[in-house]
Amino acid sequence: MPGFDYAPAPESRSIVDIKPSYGLFVSGEFVDPVDGTAFKTISPATEEVLAEVATAGPSDVDRAVQAARSAYASVWGTMSGRDRAKYLYRIARIVQERARELAVLESLDNGKPIRESRDVDVPLVAAHFFYYAGWADKLAHAGFGPAPQPIGVAGQVIPWNFPLLMLAWKIAPALACGNTVVLKPAETTPLTALVFAEICQQADLPPGVVNIVTGAGETGAALVNHPAIDKVAFTGSTEVGRLIAKAVAGTRKRVTLELGGKAANIVFEDAPIDQAVEGIVNGIFFNQGHVCCAGSRLLVQESVADQVLESLKRRMTQLRVGDPLDKNTDIGAINSAEQLDRIRRLSEIGSSEGAERWSAPCELPDRGFWFAPTIFTGVTQAHRIAREEIFGPVLSVLTFRTPAEAVEKANNTPYGLSAGVWTEKGSRILAMADRLRAGVVWANTFNKFDPSSPFGGYKESGYGREGGRHGLEAYLAY
Repeated sequence: MPGFDYAPAPESRSIVDIKPSYGLFVSGEFVDPVDGTAFKTISPATEEVLAEVATAGPSDVDRAVQAARSAYASVWGTMSGRDRAKYLYRIARIVQERARELAVLESLDNGKPIRESRDVDVPLVAAHFFYYAGWADKLAHAGFGPAPQPIGVAGQVIPWNFPLLMLAWKIAPALACGNTVVLKPAETTPLTALVFAEICQQADLPPGVVNIVTGAGETGAALVNHPAIDKVAFTGSTEVGRLIAKAVAGTRKRVTLELGGKAANIVFEDAPIDQAVEGIVNGIFFNQGHVCCAGSRLLVQESVADQVLESLKRRMTQLRVGDPLDKNTDIGAINSAEQLDRIRRLSEIGSSEGAERWSAPCELPDRGFWFAPTIFTGVTQAHRIAREEIFGPVLSVLTFRTPAEAVEKANNTPYGLSAGVWTEKGSRILAMADRLRAGVVWANTFNKFDPSSPFGGYKESGYGREGGRHGLEAYLAY
């Protein structure tokens, strides 16, 4: 069957009005930094400068925390859950109204395909605010005591892989429970958080309830270490998570950490192969592999390994790499030059250690940060690419003979965030899920999220849960 080309189908940038520069969002207003500087955020697909963004220094972080403390004491912490819910519903509706704008901006600043930001990220953002709005006046029925109370001021630090979605995961439950927030977005993807600040203004959210301070690691450290922070929530690397755990140890601060992963995607011989291959592709190549719960280790039963690999390679030749704003694009740009260097370095190590590397032929753009979807076969548990989180579109393929061997290999990792099981036997799904040491186990699917379902991990993947009723617990005193 002859191949065919897709005509370009670019989403228009005209719906987004990116300002030349952005200040910090403190007490309901955009303000200039007191002791901070500024940095530039770029498009990873073109390397063009999108905007200049303020860097918050220690005094700026203190100003934001004090604004949150004042709003908590005077307005938000004493407001009824019913009234808080009205604001969350309003925010959810505005997110829906501005969905196209937010999706385009997310793809510009992050590099992810517009189809993903449009069809996955932004709808889930609105869904989380709707969901937690529903909880705001029902906290006494959440199972955390008859009269749970908010904790106070939450300091939240989010990553660059799902900038707006991680913001919703953090802010929605915190506000529903009556807490106020100071949030720091990742330095490479601050723009949708700053537009969310505009949405807070548009929703008439009381000043100081949500504050957004931009900057790099120093800004995040100042926020985490601030003495007036009552709760720290962090999503990011395990290395930074360890530093945060040490920083809050011995203090009264509560902390939740959602860290790295090295998930096993397990395919048994009775699995529907074509469906499993789609799940494998979605598991590792969705969002360029910039997913903490990505199925970066494929464990396939020996009897069907050749068939699965043949189908997987054939499917990978159909993946389209290119302009994130093109609706035909499957694989967008790597988020930063630093992340691209890490992916390249670990891939080269995989080859040097003897694994066989394969990438589908594809033409990468001349500018920007790009990496072709790649698989490694002949991988053992001793290979670094099977042990370390690459956080890119790189899949390590291992084989197994028995379910017991699959469980042993899947659990042979310092991480424990997620896993996937592909089989037509329901009893096998339940048996595997019971033995896999992972916070989330998907059955005959992968990377599916719902605001009513909790998410989190074990071991070096962190502690605490986000989403669902469980996501309220970290923001309540009871």
